[in-house]
Amino acid sequence: MSNPFDNENGKFLVLINSEGQHSLWPAFIDVPSGWDVALPAADKSACCAFIETGWTDMRPRSLIAAMGA
Repeated sequence: MSNPFDNENGKFLVLINSEGQHSLWPAFIDVPSGWDVALPAADKSACCAFIETGWTDMRPRSLIAAMGA
């Protein structure tokens, strides 16, 4: 089996966890526990654009809170 993340024509989800971290995820694979769908199935470029514009601070929420930001 080839890597599903390499499929430029595949459908993907954008997932987000409680720390605000985002993940590109193949649409045909079950969403793992602790993650929610932030963007429903779309092409890879749309998902990557969503992540790039929506996740601008790579720090987890707990670190941001601990730093008092």
